[in-house]
Amino acid sequence: MTIEQIEKFLDTKNVGKGTLKIDFKTRRSIVGLFVKSKDYDELKEKNFWRVVSGENIDKWKDTSYNELAKIVSGTEITKLSLA
Repeated sequence: MTIEQIEKFLDTKNVGKGTLKIDFKTRRSIVGLFVKSKDYDELKEKNFWRVVSGENIDKWKDTSYNELAKIVSGTEITKLSLA
């Protein structure tokens, strides 16, 4: 997906801090959420996104510790949907 497609989905669906199902080209789908951290704009320019996956969501909501998130390439994402 392109930067614009991902941003449009996040903006129009009012996802906020809700969980999403993220489908990838080369690996299995995950349930996670997109994180807006200090480097959000810098990563977004390169079509990279910080995502916290299902098993770490509760910990991240309590701590906002960015090390719980993984950086994924937007070009590997094929589909986003509400979880």
